[in-house]
Amino acid sequence: MPRTTVRSSLRSTFAAVVAVVCAAAVSAQSEGGLYTAGAGFSFQVAAERAMSQNAGGRRFFLLSLPPETAALSATAPAALATLRNRVVAANGVLLICQRDIDNGRITPAGLAPGVVAVRGWPQPGNSELPHGLRYFTNEDPANLPAADAALRQLRSTCA
Repeated sequence: MPRTTVRSSLRSTFAAVVAVVCAAAVSAQSEGGLYTAGAGFSFQVAAERAMSQNAGGRRFFLLSLPPETAALSATAPAALATLRNRVVAANGVLLICQRDIDNGRITPAGLAPGVVAVRGWPQPGNSELPHGLRYFTNEDPANLPAADAALRQLRSTCA
């Protein structure tokens, strides 16, 4: 194979790899952050902060911990339901911890549609989340942060 063809092929391969890496980085950067209600912040404060810092439709994540989960109930008071709907309309993803369902602090049947339960890190020795993978087999990656730091923080909080 002539030298120029090899160089051209290497350039094309390099350009393709750079494009894939840049696309992943842009995807993570175009996402907003992870906000937590219940860690010293009410749902209202966390929601308002998340929406103000992610104007323009940038996707963000709002994790609610008990007792700040009332807004996620299908029977939430009107003011909280309106705020919850504003979060969703602003491209927010509403999250709760699976452990709060497992320990009975949250009843999944009473949740508003679209609330996503997130699992924490598995116990040591558990192979449900194989080394090097980011998601459990039954999780939809579209509902979780693309940024590694945000996903690690989410898993740690829900562990």
